[in-house]
Amino acid sequence: MGGTVVLVVAAGRGRRFGGDLPKQYHDLAGRMVLRHTLAAFATNPEIDAVRAVIHPDDRQLYDIAASGLALLEPVSGGASRQDSVRLGLESLADLAPERVLIHDAARPFIDAGTIGRVIAALISHPAALPVVPVADTLKRGKDGFVSDTISRESLFRAQTPQGFRFNDILAAHKAVIGEELTDDAAVAERAGLPVALVAGAEDNVKITTAADLERARRLFEGAGEIRTASGYDVHRFGPGNGVWLCGELVPHQAGLLGHSDADVGLHALTDAVLGAISAGDIGHHFPPSEPRWKGAASDQFLAHAASLVTARGGRIVNVDVTLICERPKVGPHRARMAARLAEILKIDQGRVSVKATTTEGLGFTGRAEGIAAQASASVWLPR
Repeated sequence: MGGTVVLVVAAGRGRRFGGDLPKQYHDLAGRMVLRHTLAAFATNPEIDAVRAVIHPDDRQLYDIAASGLALLEPVSGGASRQDSVRLGLESLADLAPERVLIHDAARPFIDAGTIGRVIAALISHPAALPVVPVADTLKRGKDGFVSDTISRESLFRAQTPQGFRFNDILAAHKAVIGEELTDDAAVAERAGLPVALVAGAEDNVKITTAADLERARRLFEGAGEIRTASGYDVHRFGPGNGVWLCGELVPHQAGLLGHSDADVGLHALTDAVLGAISAGDIGHHFPPSEPRWKGAASDQFLAHAASLVTARGGRIVNVDVTLICERPKVGPHRARMAARLAEILKIDQGRVSVKATTTEGLGFTGRAEGIAAQASASVWLPR
């Protein structure tokens, strides 16, 4: 397989959190904490696969949290976090990934920037640890009084995901069976692996107590941002008697050439939606080199992009598509196109705009050699 796999450690019982329900399955802004965590990795284009390590008693809860996400089958954890990580790593051996990121289930605010920095560091280092510099003054206490002030220079707070070259960290974990080390970076250190420090993020907090969850809820409540991105696509004319545009078959004296159905409008809009959530492009998710996409209907591409927005807890605010061609005339079909886009995206048609223009006879579209499309999409995402 190669590539980068994420191991999400979710087998803990959360004794410091209290209550009967493990913290990773508590509600956070309408979704389980674990759902936020899994979605952040499952929709990231730099990640090739995601597997959770869970407690066997939690399978029903896990299935709710993971519903609709493209994930590997979960595996059961062990008596300690360290045992759970080792079992998770051993379960990945047949996949033979190049890199593995190990992440705490109860860190739902993980961002794409931190993930990218950890992966980038593994190009030249066997291990990488995201950290945040210690900002507070540190004191050592004894018998209820300050005994010493500790310099905070060169001190950091460790976060996850911690990244490793797979074979190295698997061997390191097997070598410390029976010991209890504080995190996976400590396991790597024990094996003599140099661990590179990369910038973490202040918001990448771990939910440990009920008070932490309440703070996380306040962070989510009303907190979100609008993201906008654009897409562009071109297809040339070829033999045929009709073209697919925005999900509608429009009669024409030619067809459009492409690996799929060559729906230039849907392709541009798919890239716009993916771009708004930093999820790569249409070629990453649906490579033209794969035979199964030959002649495929492009509505499934757009529906997939929309599902990734939903997986991130977001919603599509509005979309706009401009078709650029001399022929065929788009006007008579515009309303049906807008209705089809709304249907695919599961949004109100009032949030969809389809327009058309020409290039006044200039360029390849002016010479009727093909059709171009540009699109924009705005989505709301929780922070």
